[in-house]
Order: sequence, then C-alpha cells, then structure tokens
Amino acid sequence: MPDLHYEEPSLAELYDLDSGWSIDRDFYLALAGKASKRVLDLGCGTGLLCDAYAAQGHRVTGVDPAKAMLDIALQKPNGARIEWVQSTAQDFRSPKQFDLIIMTGHAFQVFLEDSDILAALATMRQHLAPGGIIAFESRNPAIDWPARWNRDADLKVEGQTIRQSRRVSRMANRRIAFDTHYELSGRTLVSSSELLFLSRAEIEDRLAASGLRAEAVHGGWLSEPFDEASSEEIIFIVRAA
Repeated sequence: MPDLHYEEPSLAELYDLDSGWSIDRDFYLALAGKASKRVLDLGCGTGLLCDAYAAQGHRVTGVDPAKAMLDIALQKPNGARIEWVQSTAQDFRSPKQFDLIIMTGHAFQVFLEDSDILAALATMRQHLAPGGIIAFESRNPAIDWPARWNRDADLKVEGQTIRQSRRVSRMANRRIAFDTHYELSGRTLVSSSELLFLSRAEIEDRLAASGLRAEAVHGGWLSEPFDEASSEEIIFIVRAA
C-alpha cells in the first residue's frame, strides 16, 4: 500500500509544494527529445512530468497506486490528454509498448523484496518498444542518509504553515525506515516509509536477470560519472539486453 503522504488527500495536495519541478525532472524530460514518443511513467504521482511530456506532444500513460495522487494529476493542464491508470508497477499491464519508460522520485527503492523488484523490471521489459529506453534512479547507499533526513521544515500553503518533521526510526538489512509528521489544521498525521538501498552492482545484477542492461550510469542530474564513494544518485539508462 502507498505511504500515507501519497494516499491521504490533504497530504497528497502538499506533494507538488514539497517536491515541485527540479533538475531531476529536467533530466527526464530531456530524454524524450522533440519527436513524439510513447512515454510510460511508472509511479507518476501528481503527474508533473506526465503533464510536461504531454505539453510537448508526447503520448503519455501515467501509472500510480495512489488514487489521491491521480486525482490531482487529472487536474493538470494536459490531464485530459494523458492515460491515467491506478496500478502498482508490478501489476501494470497494457497492450501498448513505449519508447521511454521512467520511474522517478526514487520510487525504485520502495520495492523491498527481490520478488517486487523483478516484477517491476519485468513490467518495464514487457512494455519496452524495440529501441526504447528505461530510466530510473536510486540513492547511493554509501551516503549517510539518516544524517540528512532527520530534519524539520515548514511548508507554506495558502497562508498557513505546515510543520514537517522527519525522523529515521530503523536501519537494518540495507533498509532505512522513517516517520514523517505533518502538523496541519489542528491535527497531526504520520506517514511511515521504508526504502531499500542497493548498490550499483546489485541493481545491475537484477537488470541482467530481467533481460535488461545498463547503457549508462550517472552520478548526478548533469550526467556526471557515477562515483561509488561520493555520488548521491545512481541514475540508470537501460535498454533491452
């Protein structure tokens, strides 16, 4: 099931404010190029990227398990031109094939078991058109993420301040669990999350097992080379093996 901050409507409405347009979305948008492409966004959230692709004339399918996020996505300027599907990446099936398949926002890390990772990769492989590419990213486990994540922040929404507090609760077996508290409208909501941190080699092993190969691996959104000791991101550009 999606974390509360994806499924609870009052928190889903905060998503674009807390995770608005950024350099990573510039990176993914540029992958489509100018000619019209068939684009599949697995874990599309509120549809920021889907809307941007559609605005450039691409034919877009956005998939997400959280209804609250898709309800917001439908309201995007180009929302009526996009096919929206409520589904997990593991279970999504379509007769279509796509020139570009993306999974952004570190969504790859929500798959905690190998069975789910391989099922999501199988979905990508099955729906990849000949000559098409897959792109996704994962955080580098060499970085001290708990030191960066234990923080408080204020979000300004329509004249009111929402207090957001995040604390890591558990670290074990390459997983980090954390709770995010939101204080809003006289109540506090808590979203609990858990992410898996695999190395570049571990992810490439799973790609190979899925009939896929990494054509390029970047360490940053300006296509910097990946450095295992210092790069924050592991960004994969993938093709069929």
